[in-house]
Amino acid sequence: MRLRNLIILTVIVPLFVVLVVFSLVAIKSMEDNVRSKLQNEVDMITHALSTTLGYAVARESDASLEEALEAAFSFHRIYGAYVFDTNGREVYGLGLGRELFSREDIQQVIKDDELRGAYRQFEGWTYYSALKPLRTPDGEISGVLQVNRLNTGIENYTGFLSIVAGLVFVFGAAGIVLSIWWGFRQYIERPLNRLLMVMQRVEEGDRGQRANIEGPAEYRRLASGLNGMLDAMAEKDHDIEDRQQREIELEKRLRKSKKLAELGVLAAGVAHEIGAPLTVINGQAQRLARRDVIGDDERARLSRIRGEVERIVEIVRQLMELGRQHNVEKDQQPLDELMHNASALVEDELEPRGVYLETHLPRPTPTLLANGQQIIQVLTNLLRNAAQAEGVGHIRVRAEQQEHELHLWVEDDGPGIPTSHHQQVFDPFFTTKPVGQGSGLGLSMVHRIINDHGGTIGVFNSPLGGAGFEITLPLYDTTPA
Repeated sequence: MRLRNLIILTVIVPLFVVLVVFSLVAIKSMEDNVRSKLQNEVDMITHALSTTLGYAVARESDASLEEALEAAFSFHRIYGAYVFDTNGREVYGLGLGRELFSREDIQQVIKDDELRGAYRQFEGWTYYSALKPLRTPDGEISGVLQVNRLNTGIENYTGFLSIVAGLVFVFGAAGIVLSIWWGFRQYIERPLNRLLMVMQRVEEGDRGQRANIEGPAEYRRLASGLNGMLDAMAEKDHDIEDRQQREIELEKRLRKSKKLAELGVLAAGVAHEIGAPLTVINGQAQRLARRDVIGDDERARLSRIRGEVERIVEIVRQLMELGRQHNVEKDQQPLDELMHNASALVEDELEPRGVYLETHLPRPTPTLLANGQQIIQVLTNLLRNAAQAEGVGHIRVRAEQQEHELHLWVEDDGPGIPTSHHQQVFDPFFTTKPVGQGSGLGLSMVHRIINDHGGTIGVFNSPLGGAGFEITLPLYDTTPA
């Protein structure tokens, strides 16, 4: 059952029933009071006249009867007074209502020897008449006195007043019910419906819904509480999403760390097993190259063998570095000096290719707590990768300080990296270069160094048209990720 109907049935209807009963009882009491007052007045007048008229009837004096009856008309609203003998015949009378009682009624009064009053209708008028036996001085009943009073006052309108009161009550009750219904709909039902609509939309997934704080004070407080609850839920959801995202990132890092650790173990075993054979191969090649009996072609081939051996040794060393935990020694490093040293190391590779290096560093130059050599290695690897990409003519390095972090972007205008490869570029041995031109360990090493510094690195499509790398490093000491 709706709240509106429940209030009407449990509050309004019982209240109206009580009011109806009270009004009917009040009107009935008023009517009874008016009638009782009328009857008492007539009875008193009848008693007062009966003694005088009893003596007048005993003397059989018409003048005395006339004088006594005329005295009755001095009372308020007495419209008739008659004297009857013991046979019910009229002896003398004045005014209206002579035929209100029959002879039998008069004789019955004589027989009962007591005052009798009654309401009677005659010629469209309502009378209250009292019959009183008249006694002589000797105590004998000599006749009957009839006194008539006409209902011309409020006693004639008690019934009408009851009808009017009933109609007023009905229309008043209807107006009250209508007012209550309108007020309930305007100030209770509509605000509740608005709150329910907000909650339904939130339940359907629209967590951005908020209630309008308007209306009565209670609803404003309720709407404010609902909005506070939704804000708290949104904050909790945001915290949960952040936590889930951090857990996903942590899981990715753990998987990558596990993979690197496994590679480190494998590289350590490989280095142990192939270290001696590689040393022998390198030494024998060097000895053969020193002999005068071989020609230049053989000597070039031996030199290539030694170069490939050194390349194998370097790859094994890099693998061992990837899988090994590092204690990074950090100190305060100005960003502009790090960038200057890195660009100087790759200058010999940029100039022959005609690559333009553009740098935008904040002023004043921020300093970060880092290992300078490793950060320079990160920058040189990224700059070399960009310069070695096909068709690159422009490299841009930007930096920006945001609160306690430094954001660094390295971008180029080359062909870029396909989006499908973005999740793999930091995996060991993943490379887009031709076979023999890259080991696929450079970006993995960059990723490891940034992690050791408690930062993050990601790849994106640069507005220049090529690949872009975004690095985030803490400016102050943090626990390595």
